[in-house]
Amino acid sequence: MSTYPPRRCGIATFTHDLATSTGSREIVALHPPEQAAPYPIEVHHRIRRDVPADYVQAAHAIERCVGVVSVQHEYGIWGGQDGAHVLDFVRALSMPAVATLHTVLQHPTLRQRTILTQLVDSVAATVVMSRSAATLLTSAYGVDARRLEIIPHGVPDVPLVDPVTVKPGLGVEGRDVILSFGLLGQGKGYELALDALPAVVARHPATLYVVVGATHPDLLRTEGEAYREALLAQVRRLGMENHVRFIDRFVGRVELTHWLEAADVFVTPYPNLDQIVSGTLSYAMGAGRAIVSTPYAYAAELLADGRGVLVRPGSPLDLSNALNEVLGDHDLRAALGRRAYEYSREMVWSSVGARYGQLFQQVSTTTRVAVTHQPMAAVNA
Repeated sequence: MSTYPPRRCGIATFTHDLATSTGSREIVALHPPEQAAPYPIEVHHRIRRDVPADYVQAAHAIERCVGVVSVQHEYGIWGGQDGAHVLDFVRALSMPAVATLHTVLQHPTLRQRTILTQLVDSVAATVVMSRSAATLLTSAYGVDARRLEIIPHGVPDVPLVDPVTVKPGLGVEGRDVILSFGLLGQGKGYELALDALPAVVARHPATLYVVVGATHPDLLRTEGEAYREALLAQVRRLGMENHVRFIDRFVGRVELTHWLEAADVFVTPYPNLDQIVSGTLSYAMGAGRAIVSTPYAYAAELLADGRGVLVRPGSPLDLSNALNEVLGDHDLRAALGRRAYEYSREMVWSSVGARYGQLFQQVSTTTRVAVTHQPMAAVNA
C-alpha cells in the first residue's frame, strides 16, 4: 500500500523494488490527482488520495486476497491533514499490517506525533531503516522497542567498478565527476554544493558536478521550475557553467546505475540534520562510491567508521576542502568506496526482501495463532 510507478517519487520506486523482491504481491496504489498514466498489471486497487471513502473501501476489497498488508508511510503521500487518512485505512483492515516509516521527525507537531504513534499502535509491526530512527521512536515518541524492526533501505546489487571504465559512455571522459541525484526540490542542499564548487575547480579544473533528476512533481505542480531556474542562475553567477550539468529527467535504473558508477565522489549536502533515511545515499553506498555528506542522522550512522566523509552543515569552505581532499587522493577514494560497498552488502534487495518476507510470515502466523486461541466470545465480539 503506497504510491507506485509510474508515480515518480522515491517511495514509489522503493515500493516497486520491495514488492518485486518479496515475490507474490498485489498493489494498492495511492493515486495523486495529477497522475494520469496507467499502472502496471500488479496494481489491483487504487485509492484517490483525497477521497476519504476510498480508504475504507480499499481495505475491505482486499480482505479475501492477502494475508498481510505492507503500508509505506510518509506524511506527504497520504490524504488528509498531515496524512491522517492512513489511520482510516489501517483501522479498516481485517488482516495484520506492517508499517515501514520513511520519515520520523525529531520535532513533530502534536498532530504529526499523534498520527505516527497511532499508526504504530494500529499495526502488528513497524519497520525503520536505521538504529537512529528506532532510538528516536523509543525516546521521543514513547514507542515500545519490541514493536520495531530495523531493516535497511534496499539497494540494487551492482558490481564495484572503476569510474574510468564508465565515463566515456556518458560523455564525461577525463572529468572528475561529483554526483548528486534525486527529485529536485528545496531541502537537498544543492546551493551549498554549488557555492563550494569554485574552490574545488580551482584545485581540480576538470571537475564536473552532475545533478541527476527531474523536479519533484509536487513542486512542479505548485511552483513550476522556479527552483531549478534559481540553481541555474546561481551557476551563472558563480561562473561555473562549464562545471555543472543538470540531467533534467527522471532516469531509469540502468541509466542511474551508470551515473553512480561514473562518479568519483557522491555528495549529499542536506541541510536538514534530522533526515532519518536517504535512498540516494543508500544507492551510492551500494555502488561503492566515495561519499561526502553533511552529518544528517542517516548519514552520520551509515558513514561512520570510515565509510564516508562528514562535513559541517552550511559551510561551503568545509565542503570544498573535503571534496578537494577526496578528489586529490586516489587511495582515499578507493578505501572509502570499498568500505561503503562492503557495508552495503546487507542492503541489497535480495537480502532486504528476504527479511521483509520473514517478518510478513511471522506477523501472519502470530496473528492467526492469537485469533485461534481467543475465547469464542472474544472472537465474536
